[in-house]
Amino acid sequence: MTSYTAALTTLQAKKLRDLLVTLGFDFVEKPYTMFAAKKGKLSISVYQKGPKVLIQGKGTAEFIEFHLEPEILGVAKLGYEEVHQPEMFAPHFGIDESGKGDYFGPLVIAGVYTDAAITRHLMAAGIMDSKRISSADKIRKLAAIIRDTPGIAYHILTLPPLRYNELYAEFRNLNRMLAWAHVAVIEKLLLQVPDCPRSLSDQFAKPFVLQKALAGKKLTIALDQRTKAESDIAVAAASILARERFVEWMDKTSAAGGVKLPLGASAGILPAARAVIEKHGKDSLEKVAKLHFKTTAQVHDLFE
Repeated sequence: MTSYTAALTTLQAKKLRDLLVTLGFDFVEKPYTMFAAKKGKLSISVYQKGPKVLIQGKGTAEFIEFHLEPEILGVAKLGYEEVHQPEMFAPHFGIDESGKGDYFGPLVIAGVYTDAAITRHLMAAGIMDSKRISSADKIRKLAAIIRDTPGIAYHILTLPPLRYNELYAEFRNLNRMLAWAHVAVIEKLLLQVPDCPRSLSDQFAKPFVLQKALAGKKLTIALDQRTKAESDIAVAAASILARERFVEWMDKTSAAGGVKLPLGASAGILPAARAVIEKHGKDSLEKVAKLHFKTTAQVHDLFE
């Protein structure tokens, strides 16, 4: 483990600062933090928002186990995941998506099957939610580890913009479309692991939306949705596989079209959309973008 985040109370933050002084850490200036300190290759930052602590570098696990948990948090979680989160080690599917909030690119939904042995293997390999990983190279390396894990099963559904736009016109609701896509992935996973009892995904809609989509396929499996489901290793692994596929599509399409397609849905999207239209024509936008975003109207305004 080389990175860890935990919420703190103001009192816990003060106790942590006093502890770092006692342990001989050197304090450094860092934006948005209450304080930040380093010792050797280990760095600890307590951010004002929360507050929350970010521990990074060699010795992260040891600091958590021997100092943060017993002296500051008053709990023992690291190494006791099977005690505190037994459901994460039971057989289940984890489902997650990538590209939902991006104007350019596909919507990718991935599902991963894990059991106790697979979960332990993925945890040891450092699998975590893809949103916490900024490096595309690291996403690719972790995705390769996931795919090569003995006993694992996975399925990835990619909806390129053309298909995405067709489906959105049919469903006219993103949550219903997401539910359909999640169930499509679950259906494929059940072909690989027919006796899997449960599926877990992030909370993106009311439970009945997903249940209705599942009933439409006549599938029987327990469906769980919860906020921050990415803390579950199966969901985290799915997020990595989905992100890898999304980034791969963006890179290949940018290279083929001669226009760098940026991530997200910020103001920087407009120049890229304009470049796509100027280079390939107005009809080309539907091949690279999700047209129901408000950005589309702004792009069209540029050409009126």
